[in-house]
Amino acid sequence: MDKNEKESLTAKDESSVDEVYPTLQDLSVLRKVSDQIPVVVWFIITCELCERFTFYGVSGPFQNYIQFPVPTEEDGQPGAIGAGQQVATSLSLFFQFFCYTTPIMGAIVADKYLGRYKTILIFSFVYVVGLAVLTVTAIPPAIAAKLSLPGLLVAMIIIGLGTGGIKPNVSPMSADQYTKTRAFVRTLSSGERVIVDPDITIQSIIHYYYLAINIGSLSVLITTYVEKYHSFWLAYLIPLIIFLFAITVLVLGQDKYVKKEPQGSVLFDFVHVLWIALVNQKNLENAKPSNMTEEQLKRRKVTWGDEFVEQSRIGLQAIKVFSFFPFYWVCYAQIYNNLISQAATMDVGSIPNDIMYNFDTVTLIILTPLANNVLYPTLRRCNVRFGYMARFFLGFMLISVAMFYSAYVQHAIYDASPKLISVWMQTPSYILVGTSEVLLSISALTYAYQMAPDALESTLTAIYLLTIGLGNLLGNINHVALFRTATIHLMISLLAIRDAGFAFVPISKDPYLVIMYSSLGALAFIVGCLMYWSFRHFDSENEKDEKRKNDEEIITE
Repeated sequence: MDKNEKESLTAKDESSVDEVYPTLQDLSVLRKVSDQIPVVVWFIITCELCERFTFYGVSGPFQNYIQFPVPTEEDGQPGAIGAGQQVATSLSLFFQFFCYTTPIMGAIVADKYLGRYKTILIFSFVYVVGLAVLTVTAIPPAIAAKLSLPGLLVAMIIIGLGTGGIKPNVSPMSADQYTKTRAFVRTLSSGERVIVDPDITIQSIIHYYYLAINIGSLSVLITTYVEKYHSFWLAYLIPLIIFLFAITVLVLGQDKYVKKEPQGSVLFDFVHVLWIALVNQKNLENAKPSNMTEEQLKRRKVTWGDEFVEQSRIGLQAIKVFSFFPFYWVCYAQIYNNLISQAATMDVGSIPNDIMYNFDTVTLIILTPLANNVLYPTLRRCNVRFGYMARFFLGFMLISVAMFYSAYVQHAIYDASPKLISVWMQTPSYILVGTSEVLLSISALTYAYQMAPDALESTLTAIYLLTIGLGNLLGNINHVALFRTATIHLMISLLAIRDAGFAFVPISKDPYLVIMYSSLGALAFIVGCLMYWSFRHFDSENEKDEKRKNDEEIITE
């Protein structure tokens, strides 16, 4: 961030009485900056940091916990259940899928019934119960009594429900704390006049929110060492304690938060609007009350206006874009399972094999503030448009390269066998994935919030998160396209039909791993190109909408 932009962030945030709105000339010549982020936002971001510390702290050791048995030697590979790589990969994918599916439930509860704050608080206590089950069933007597697998499955379900109530509501609640909706002109102490833009401020808030997520995810650096040199139960107890601290911080700020009230049937109105459009020539104009007869209004029980239909059009635009994202997350999921297993076949020296994916996190921690404070402001200053579709496309291309590189590493492992190659050869994969995530995931969260109809920010965020879950589910489709759902996997696990049923993710095993990584790389490339070709015009349309909005505000001033 340059000096002038820092001054804009620390400038006094006064009421609209002291604000001067930009003229058309101002909009064409003055650079846009972020406003000061409200202090209360940092309470919420701290809670998210702790929650992500917990989530990644417990899920990071899952692959080893499930895949390997209890080591017979003091320095052996850490493990507990001993179910093998395919089972470990499948259950890890199921957990990710479930945790990113339940946010739909959490969004509905928040938007329709409880509001965001109450939903986050209630589901936090559900989360604690799951963490307690996981910790207790990871103690040595429980492992010896074969309670670890059922305990893990129960914990996965409960934790998934807990995170489902939290995840879709935290980033929208953070953005809710900034209440200004109109850009205004501010004169910096340097004498420069700039436009303080609410949209850019929201982008900054979500960038810091995402930065907190990735700082929290560094908990794996702690829990993977604890699992290796002490025990799994202690590795799970530490995140439990941190999560209790998160609840404390959340409660301490309760009197300071901007709390949007639930809006009743807005979600169902949104679905109703889309349904009417679908069955009536796939045209949203037919869902506008002004285009209906009195009889149709009564029969369809219409409670919305024409403006809501226009807002729904924008929300639908985001959903169309997000429909391509599961294929990105199929590739991304590899860093949490198959690349961990790949590292276990390499020369890791004295470090745990499941610590390598922290290079993804480190990349994010470095690049997230650089993107927010250097890259994007520089592009705006140079009048270079780098819209959401362009960012998404570049994200797909980078993760495609990461998968092809992983295939190269796997080929090198096969060629070198029985000699081991250094695990540091994996590093470029994680850096590429992390860079792609800065461009795609952070931008998608901002896009979801800004494209959502009023009172549906949580729901559209949940739909975006659902694409992550679907990506993990797609990871369970085998090479002949026979679909085995995670539910069936769980039932088989609970019935202990090990030899008959654990045919998980058939190509995520030797000697097919080169094919798997290469196929994923090709998939990301093709889907990314299709997405950009289909929706590249959205960037220019959004620019026109923004300009029209600014013009209308100036006219009505």
